[in-house]
Amino acid sequence: MKRQIIEEFSLGQRVAEDEFDQLAAYFVETEQWKSVWRGDVDVIYGPKGSGKSAIYSTLMAREEQLFDRDILIRAAENPKGTPAFKSLTEEPPMPEEAFAGLWKLYFLALIADAFEDYGIRDEGARKVVRTLTDAQLRPGGKASLRQHVKNAFEYVRRLMRPSEIEPSVALDPSTGAIAGFSSRISFSEPSVAERARGDIYVDDLLDVANASLVDSGIEIWLLLDRLDVAFAGEPDLEKKALRALFKCYLDLNGFDRIHLKIFLRTDIWKAITDSGFREASHITRDLVLHWDGAALLQLVVQRLVQNGPLVEFYGAEPKAVTTGTSAQQDFFYRVYPPQVELGSRRAQTFDWCLTRTQDGTKRTAPRELIHLLTEARRVQLKRLEVGEPEPDGEHLFDPSALKDALPPVSEVRLDRTLYAEYPDVRHHLELLEAQKTNHSVQSLSSIWQESEERTKKICTRLVEIGFFEKRGEPPSLQYWVPFLYRPALHLVQGSAEGVIDSPPDGESPS
Repeated sequence: MKRQIIEEFSLGQRVAEDEFDQLAAYFVETEQWKSVWRGDVDVIYGPKGSGKSAIYSTLMAREEQLFDRDILIRAAENPKGTPAFKSLTEEPPMPEEAFAGLWKLYFLALIADAFEDYGIRDEGARKVVRTLTDAQLRPGGKASLRQHVKNAFEYVRRLMRPSEIEPSVALDPSTGAIAGFSSRISFSEPSVAERARGDIYVDDLLDVANASLVDSGIEIWLLLDRLDVAFAGEPDLEKKALRALFKCYLDLNGFDRIHLKIFLRTDIWKAITDSGFREASHITRDLVLHWDGAALLQLVVQRLVQNGPLVEFYGAEPKAVTTGTSAQQDFFYRVYPPQVELGSRRAQTFDWCLTRTQDGTKRTAPRELIHLLTEARRVQLKRLEVGEPEPDGEHLFDPSALKDALPPVSEVRLDRTLYAEYPDVRHHLELLEAQKTNHSVQSLSSIWQESEERTKKICTRLVEIGFFEKRGEPPSLQYWVPFLYRPALHLVQGSAEGVIDSPPDGESPS
């Protein structure tokens, strides 16, 4: 019976993009989510796996509910597949100021698409559509996101060569009469003479679009996710493009019906602001995603109760089980054993899971927690398949299944996050293989064969990306490796030679 339940058991996918259709069933409506849903927040920061894409996907899935609130939403980046902005990595670079103009043209094209999709045809909407069409920004009308990016990019490149984009008069070929004017969209305030010849300031065109939205009684949200993928492998381009995006965001704050919703990894935000970014202090409608233990427990239980056979096995009622923290804990500990490592001073299972999946920032991302519990299911099922006895009592999992689930999680986190996202640190991390878990600058300097000054800089970098947890202050400063990374590097519990071992209360060998 237990084997059949485990065979059909699922906690969903670790990555929100892979479970768009199922996400609504077990999405946890935290207060952070509610602030986004209310429209109080525009910029959502979070480390990889923290739930940014889950919020993005849920907004997209609730398009009809937002429409009932007179809010139109448009995805400004592809949720899957090749990012719309990927083509920019294949082109010659351009200045940051030009990127700001590109973003505005791109957003105008998306707004024009929305005008056509929702039948908004007042004079302002028609002017926006007509101007973009005349400027060859929407030559064929509605297009793919990738094509809109391409059109905006080509326009900006032509604008940097003014002779190629002069305003012109269109003549009717049959009569020779003037059929219309082709306006040039400029990125700076045109002079009287330039306006007379047909130039229009891009912010003025945005103002026209905003006024049309006001008259229609609606607003539009433009959602940007996967920006880490869009410019992957191009750090200079990424920095330039994203700095320009945030400048554009601040400019758009002057329009009360046009809102950008930007989902960005915290480490990328740090990278684009590390050399200074005065505009950052003006970005106030933001939040950093953070999951506490109660929210993560709710997340897990919400997913557990989506398993019909499991709910039937325990005779549980999903709504009652998910009502509050106490009920959630009770249900969790019917499915999982009370402890992974036995002893009066050892942690309860859920707390054990949290400490094993948190990085050096002491934060657990939902992605790693779900991965750990999913791997535990694989381990337990494999044991039952070879004839091992079922877990005692009503639990579906043995303590050892959870413990044996950690190494695969560790390997994926090391390979697909640290090595993939931060290739510059790989060499120094590989040199730590089979070393101790607690180090001083001196012990690391010896292992890495680096000067102490250089070692300190490397350590600072590793603290920033969450590999090391920094403990104490000089001269007793220590660098501790979280449980999450230990199995993948085959680290040995304890302190390097010459380092005083001072583990926190409750720490135990992995």
